[in-house]
Amino acid sequence: QVQLVESGGGTVQAGDSLRLSCAASGRTFSGYTMGWFRQAPGKEREFVARISSSGVSTYYADSMKGRFTISRDNAKNTVYLQMNSLKPEDTAAYFCAASTSVWPARSPNEYTYWGQGTQVSVSS
Repeated sequence: QVQLVESGGGTVQAGDSLRLSCAASGRTFSGYTMGWFRQAPGKEREFVARISSSGVSTYYADSMKGRFTISRDNAKNTVYLQMNSLKPEDTAAYFCAASTSVWPARSPNEYTYWGQGTQVSVSS
């Protein structure tokens, strides 16, 4: 089992940047594909990005390409989400998740372990 704890959320203005962190404990972190999702009030959980267990391969939702960067440090058991040029529509709770699949699909159902989320609010 893996325990995930997100941090780094906050309230910023449009155009600002934030870096989210997700610290993992428990079983071998480096064996999991990691993903970030977000969920705005009244909306379904939305895929943001994922990164392979080694960190070599990444994949982004179209609306995040060029603005968000996912990375990981397996020595620190941590995955990051660097978010630049934030927009009000990026306002949501952001969750990290771990998958045992080598390259999971975008569905939250592909991920087994979840953090509790960190809130990001972007004002115009």
